[in-house]
Amino acid sequence: MSGAAPRFRAALAADGAWSALAKSCLDRLEPLPEGANLGFLYVTDALADDLGSILTFLRERTRIADWVGAVGLGICALGGAEPAEVFERPALAVLIAAFPADTFLVFPPVTGELDQFEAETKAWRHRQKPVLGIVHGDPRHAGTMRAVTDLGRRAGLFLVGGLSAARAAPLQVAGRVVEGGLSGVMLSSEISVATGLSQGCAPIGPVRRVTAAQGNVVMTIDGEPALDIFKASIGELLSRDLRRAAGLVFAGFPVAGSDTGDYLVRHLVGIDPEHGWLAFAQDVAPGDPLFFCRRDPASAVADLDRMVAGIKSRAAGSAPRAGLYFSCVARGPNLFSRPAEELGIIRAAFGDFPLVGFFGNGEISNDRLYGYTGVLALFL
Repeated sequence: MSGAAPRFRAALAADGAWSALAKSCLDRLEPLPEGANLGFLYVTDALADDLGSILTFLRERTRIADWVGAVGLGICALGGAEPAEVFERPALAVLIAAFPADTFLVFPPVTGELDQFEAETKAWRHRQKPVLGIVHGDPRHAGTMRAVTDLGRRAGLFLVGGLSAARAAPLQVAGRVVEGGLSGVMLSSEISVATGLSQGCAPIGPVRRVTAAQGNVVMTIDGEPALDIFKASIGELLSRDLRRAAGLVFAGFPVAGSDTGDYLVRHLVGIDPEHGWLAFAQDVAPGDPLFFCRRDPASAVADLDRMVAGIKSRAAGSAPRAGLYFSCVARGPNLFSRPAEELGIIRAAFGDFPLVGFFGNGEISNDRLYGYTGVLALFL
C-alpha cells in the first residue's frame, strides 16, 4: 500500500462498571499510535444501555472522532497474555487504528435504497476507490439483508462483519450509537486486508434438488416428501425425536458459482408431519439445490484450520498488523469444548497480534449473510 502503514493497539476489559472497564481499556491501550484516527468498539449486551456513555468517554479521552462497532452476546480479543472471549458478563473490547489520512469513511445505517448512500459518499469513493467495507447490522430490520446484497453488488464492496446480538436492542456504532439497517466503515484500496470465511456445520447427505416449494415451505425434494428425505438423511435415532433434530440439523444452500463449495446455513423452523413438509428460515424455489448439515465441533475446527492456512498462503509471508473476528453466537462456548478455541487457532497460525471481535446474530462475507460461521479480516 502507499503512504504510511497503519498502526494498531487492542485491549479487552471485563467484570465491572462501564466506567472502570473503559478506563482499564484505555490504560492498556497506552501509548496510543501516533495519528490514531479510527476506533472499533464491541461490548457485551450487559453494557448495551451504557454504550452511549462508553463511546463518549472513549472519544473524549482518545480524541478519536470516528468509531464503529456493535453489541454482541459475547466479545473476544487477542493481544494479551491469552486469547480471551467473554459471555454473560459486562465486557468491552477496543481496537485503535492509525490509518493514513482520508483512507476510510464511516457511514450511518443503510436501510433501503442506496441513493442517499451513493450521493453522500460519491466524492470520497471516486477519490479512494474502496473495495472493502467493515459492517454491522440490525437483525430486526427487514432491509438489512437487502443492504448487504446492494452494498456488495451495486457499490462494489467486499463486506465483512456481523449482525448485532442482544437481549434488548441490538445496537451499532457508526460515529454515534445507531439502530436499524447496515452501518460501518469503507476502507480505501490503499489499505491491504485479507479475509476468510469458516463454516461451522458438516454436510450429512448429498446435495439434492427441491421439486416443490412455496415461500419458505418445501413440499418435496427429489420428487419425494421433504420430511421423508430429511429422516433418511439424519438417521433413525434422530428421526425418533424431530424436535431435537430441529435444533441440531439445518439446511445448506450451495452458493451459485462458488469454486470453494461455499454454502449458506439456514434454520429448520417448522415440520408438518401430516403433509411431510419442511419450513426453513429462507424462501426456497423449485429447482434450488439443498442438503442437510449438522453442527459439528471437529468439522468446525478443521475448517478454521483450512481458512487460516488459506489466508496465510494469500498473505505471502506478510504478518498481520491487526485483525477483526466476527463469529456466530452458536459458536464459541456453545460449540467448542475449550475456551477461546477459535482465537487459539488464529494465534497458532499468525502469532500474537491485536485483534478484537464479537459473537453476533449472523455473519457477513462479501455480499451474503451467513450463519454458524466465523469471518476473519486481517490488516496486513
